[in-house]
Amino acid sequence: MQLRQIKIHPKNKLHQTITTALFSTCLSLASVAAMAEVNDTQQASRQQMSVPAGNLGQTLTKLAYENQIPLAFDPALTQDIQNQAISGDFTAFELMDALLADTSLILTSSPDGTYRLLNQTDYTMSGLAISAKEISGALLSEYKGGQIESGGRLGIFGLQDSSEVPFSLVSYTNKAIEDQQLESIAEVLDNDASVQSGFGFGNYAESFMVRGFQLDSDAISYSGLYGILPRQVVSTNAVESVQLLKGANTFVNGVTPGGTGIGGAINLEPKRAEEHLNAITLDTTLEGQIGVSTDVARRYGDLNEWGVRVNALHRGGDSAIDNESRSETSISLGMDYQHEHLSIAADMGYQKQTIDAGRSVVYIGSALTQLSPPASWKNYAPSWANSELETLFTMLKADYQLSDNWAIKGALGINHNEEYGDYGSPTVSSEDGTATMYRLSVPYESDTISSTLGLIGDIQTGSISHQLNLSYSDLTYKTYTAYTMSGSSNTNLYDPVDGSYPSTTWSGGNMDNPKRRSATHNQGLSFADTLGFWEEELLLTLGLRHQTINVDNYSYDGDPESSYDDSATSPIYGLVYKASDEISLYFNHVEALQQGEIIASSESYANAGSNLAPYHSKQNEVGIKFENGTLGASAALFEITQPQAYAGANNIYDYYGTQRNQGLELNIFGEPLTGLRINTSATWLNAKLEDTQNGANDGNYAPNISQYRVVLGAEYKLPQITGFSLGGKIIRSGPQYVDSANTFKLDPWTRLDINARYQSFIGQQPVTWRLNITNLTNESYWASSKEGFTNYLTQGNPREIKLSLSTEF
Repeated sequence: MQLRQIKIHPKNKLHQTITTALFSTCLSLASVAAMAEVNDTQQASRQQMSVPAGNLGQTLTKLAYENQIPLAFDPALTQDIQNQAISGDFTAFELMDALLADTSLILTSSPDGTYRLLNQTDYTMSGLAISAKEISGALLSEYKGGQIESGGRLGIFGLQDSSEVPFSLVSYTNKAIEDQQLESIAEVLDNDASVQSGFGFGNYAESFMVRGFQLDSDAISYSGLYGILPRQVVSTNAVESVQLLKGANTFVNGVTPGGTGIGGAINLEPKRAEEHLNAITLDTTLEGQIGVSTDVARRYGDLNEWGVRVNALHRGGDSAIDNESRSETSISLGMDYQHEHLSIAADMGYQKQTIDAGRSVVYIGSALTQLSPPASWKNYAPSWANSELETLFTMLKADYQLSDNWAIKGALGINHNEEYGDYGSPTVSSEDGTATMYRLSVPYESDTISSTLGLIGDIQTGSISHQLNLSYSDLTYKTYTAYTMSGSSNTNLYDPVDGSYPSTTWSGGNMDNPKRRSATHNQGLSFADTLGFWEEELLLTLGLRHQTINVDNYSYDGDPESSYDDSATSPIYGLVYKASDEISLYFNHVEALQQGEIIASSESYANAGSNLAPYHSKQNEVGIKFENGTLGASAALFEITQPQAYAGANNIYDYYGTQRNQGLELNIFGEPLTGLRINTSATWLNAKLEDTQNGANDGNYAPNISQYRVVLGAEYKLPQITGFSLGGKIIRSGPQYVDSANTFKLDPWTRLDINARYQSFIGQQPVTWRLNITNLTNESYWASSKEGFTNYLTQGNPREIKLSLSTEF
């Protein structure tokens, strides 16, 4: 049993001077080196190889370059070391072993697929040292090409391999983020067909549909804790992996702050210092966005028990949308301490994003039944539309090994979030684009404290093993806001009118000192036992979670308005059967607990002013997984049901209807042919409405859900050009309805992205060039829709061309 690591984050607001100082420090620490990708044929096949006597560092550098091995090391390690001439039948790694045989140096591997030299006397981190005898297995474990991991964090279960759990779980690594130059979580999850992304209601918050159910950006967890990350958009520069759990997940993660996430969960893991690292990346876009990011890591102590990693990013300039500009500053500090029985980690982060003349969403009038998207680059937002998002967060985690079989773990995180936005989006009333525009200005602040405490253990009862998990979670989330709103002005979606800043017509609260609008307190206690039969060939997971949800709502003046206090218990059971070393079958039944609706006293229902009890969304799933080290594949059939509320008999508002999502998911990733890496997924959804009000929409498709999505991703290393890889992906999204009545239907769309990567040298310094083009054909399409108080559409982004140069030393 392995203990996990820990993290910290601050709560005080960082001023611009501190930001600049930290960023400058990172720049001064970072400099130049690069990764070259491994040519697997040359690694795995023995051939006649020879090297002359000479300087060991120069010999290793030449050998790595010729065999496309991403090797980096401190030149001081080999400065005075000479190697003897060697000749014989070797793989590239066997030859490196031979060259290092009479030295104190060892070759180590990193999770991102790179290799480094370390001095044995300084090296203590387990799981990284490799030799030629072990290298073939290490490479096979990277069938994902270093971009995908089949596993991730499963709440109270901790970090798990997908083949060991009865869930669909996949992770996208920092290598995928770097190689595709992915700047947001939505861009990362474009690689998975189960996820559809768009904007929040009138703002720039990333919003997701997973298996056809909404997951808001504030429902993304950070190393298992909710409420810690920035609320609207999360930068990827300090993220080690983006982990996607598909399906109902309240049991493993608890209730999200906003109650979304029935169809899946997203968890981000921070970067950790594994060895010395100095890296710098310069990037730009054709439109003028320019960025610089640094990544610096160190390990200290006699046993390398202390680790520090600093990431910094600044990027700004015009986007690919006309007249829109964005800037971003992000700084993170991760520290960890590793001891025989104790593991502690702390993380601090600061992020600020500014959006000017930002294109958000398009509201649609109730009479519309179709609407063509404008040109992909068209900006129908006014010049005064803007938003500034600033977040400071900190997290501390600790794991302690009580004995060989028992461990205790805990985490505490704090977040302070400040936003201000002048939002303006057109409300279209006619197919010719006739629209009106309002201004809504909103200051928003929030404070979150999130914590968890758990006990994990392994026991044996006869021939049956037990993996026990007992966990308590607590989240307190408070929001403060106010607003001013203007009257309407006329515009057109296809020929926008940019008027002056409109005057205020309505207002609520104090714009300079917004009052508390809500306070949420979620507590959960869960217990699970995973029983292993026949030497864990069969794994049965049983568990219960008791969740308490308390919500207090306030007027814009801070006066109590309504409250909600309820609890419920949700079960889970799952089964994994390992048919072979490569194939596992699984089944699960999970109930996702969600906060019930609060019926405002101003509503006309007979039960106005009351609260609906928490409700359960139920999931049944069966699937198969295949993993042989070179190729991974999975297939899953699932059904998720969610209660739907409306006014029934005697005008009582309650849960009477049901949304039933039935689906099929397919995934395949790995390296089926030498040099060819694939990441392909497909999802088909049959989402229907049942028992609707007066039967009006019975049998209709549930709105906002693409009926199918396919992502065909691939990358090929061209053997004719050393160090050159060419790749891309095709995304095909099927039709979807905007409304429950199924009168407004969006057309299917297709998007093509391409990327190229070239690893070379500038002088003696290895560098990596990356080119990425998103939406190569500049297609105009509606990427997603949302049904609500006012239905709205999110348009897909125009073509964007990104170029970067990165190096390590």
